Formats: sequence, C-alpha cells, structure tokens
Amino acid sequence: MQLRAIISCEPFSIPCARSTAYPDPARGCVVVTGASAGVGRATALAFGKRGWKVALLARGTDGLQGARREIEEAGGSALVIPTDVADCAQVEAAAERAERELGPIEIWINDAMATLFCPFEQIAPEDFARATHVTYLGAVWGTRAALKRMKPRDCGVIVQVGSALAYRSIPLQAPYCAAKAAMRGFTDSLRSELIHDRSHIHLTMVQLSAFNTPQFDWGRTCFDKQPQPVPPIFQPEVAAEAIVWSAFHRRRELWVGFPAVKAILANRLLPGLLDQVLARSAYADQHIDQPLPPGRRDNLYEPVRGDHGAHGRFDDRAKSSSLQLWITMHRWTTVAAVVLLILLTGSLLA
Repeated sequence: MQLRAIISCEPFSIPCARSTAYPDPARGCVVVTGASAGVGRATALAFGKRGWKVALLARGTDGLQGARREIEEAGGSALVIPTDVADCAQVEAAAERAERELGPIEIWINDAMATLFCPFEQIAPEDFARATHVTYLGAVWGTRAALKRMKPRDCGVIVQVGSALAYRSIPLQAPYCAAKAAMRGFTDSLRSELIHDRSHIHLTMVQLSAFNTPQFDWGRTCFDKQPQPVPPIFQPEVAAEAIVWSAFHRRRELWVGFPAVKAILANRLLPGLLDQVLARSAYADQHIDQPLPPGRRDNLYEPVRGDHGAHGRFDDRAKSSSLQLWITMHRWTTVAAVVLLILLTGSLLA
C-alpha cells in the first residue's frame, strides 16, 4: 500500500510543509515504542520498509534485536534502545539518544502496552498500577519527550495507538480499558492546547479492533485457560498500515476495523444494552477452551525471553485486510464511486 500525501519536515523548518512525494528519510527518524513484538513490531517494520530510520523502544532485548534484523533485511536501518516506558527518565534518555544517533524525531508512535485478564477485585493494587504506568503513562512520557524536541522546530507527528476499548470497556481488562480511555482524554486535551498555541505538530489517535499479537501468550491472567482477542481478529500488519497512514494524513482519529466502528457507535447509542451483552458474552469470548501451558510466564514486570515476532498464535483465524480501513483511507474515492453508481442507476431507471 503506497502513501502519497505525507508531512515533510526539514530539521528546524517552520512550519511543516505538505508534499506529494516522499521526503528523504535521512533527514530524521521515527520512534516506535513497544517495538519488540505485536503491532509495534509490525509498525516499525512498515516504516523501515519505506526507508525510515527507526528507533526501537521496548524492554525485551531479544525482540528488539529481531525487529532490527527484519528492518535491515528489508533495506532500512534501526537503532535498538532498551526502554521501560513506565520510567519517564528512561524515555527521555531514549529520545535524546535517538536524535543524537539518527537525527531529528519527525514521528513518534506510542504503542507500548500491558494488560491483565482478571476480574478487578482479584487484581493486586501494584499490578493495576504497573499496567496503568506502562499503557497510559508510557504514552504520556513518550508524548512529553517528543514535544520537547518537536516544539522548537514547530514540526512533527505523534500517533497514539489506542483501542475501541477507549470508548467501550469490556470486563476482565479494567486496567487496559481505563488506560486507553485515559490516553484518549489526555490526547484530546493536549490537541486543544496545540491548537491554542498555533502549533504545526500533528497529534492523532488510532483506535484498533482485536489483533493477533503475542500479548495473549504473556499477558497476566487469573484464569486457567488461555486468553484470546475477542473475535473477529486481524493481523498486526493491518494496524501497522493504519498507523503509518495516520502519520502522513491529517485525521484527528482513525478507527481500524468494522468491530471498532460497531463498538464505538453502539456505545454512543445503547451503552446500557452493551453492558448487559458484554456481561453475558465477554468472559467466554476472551478465552479458548485450552489450559495454560506449563511454566507460562507473563511480561507485566519483566519481558519474556525470546523473539516473539509480530504475530500471535491466531494466524489461522486472523484477517489480513480490512474493507472498512480501505474505505476510510480512500473516502473520496468511495464517495465518488457511490455518486457514480447512483447516477448510473438513475439513468438506467429513467
């Protein structure tokens, strides 16, 4: 999928200029948090394939090195920066190193996350805090580090990787749902501040559906069955394309997948009904009838060793494309096609 309309920023240029051609990636870099696995890994590779220098941030060194190898094999370049995004000082140090070794940060992607599959009352307070610090405050610290460098240049893009759960929470994932909702509130507040300051920095949020990532193999759980994403499930490359596209198009928010659209709109119209439906179905929908493997480890406090890649264990069930996303990314083409169809139908019936 080719991107044609992008934001081009020369270092220290004011303001950002829109272009119909690719900029020279040598002028700057993109930072991706959560880049060792899942959607972050797929996103980092998508940028690398387009010639960008990618700063890879996550805790798991094995996964980061694997991402670096994939990017280099695709013809890009990457810098591994082991970082716990819950630590503001580590995020600031990572941003400083990225700019020192790769050039000005033009794009910052906040994707790192942690989740638990557990009823709220069974979650230890320190576990709830940890998941919140990674998923919510990790995005806050990343945004702070990016703004510190983008504001003097009055140029840059920050993409918050959100979820439909930022609008419609589900049971058994209270920390994650709350963190994504907090991220949305934070993003909306900051966006208004940037508009007030007449800033040319673009801030956007991508709301995802369910994706086939390794988080369901290492997310902490209170249950004796294996977790799964609520079907239907998409491959992480679908999310990666949406995130890359969002970095180059001035949309306030992008919804990815019909399930995200349905959840967000249904919650606006019938939130009480959804409460009842999810109470009945969401417990079973988040697990498969298979026991947890012996010795299973979670990554809440420490990364799970090994390179786990972008995909989880649901390749046989995951969709590799989204019609809804294509329509959203080509809305004027879609509108023109609908208008043409109406005109042709009218002429045939006349």
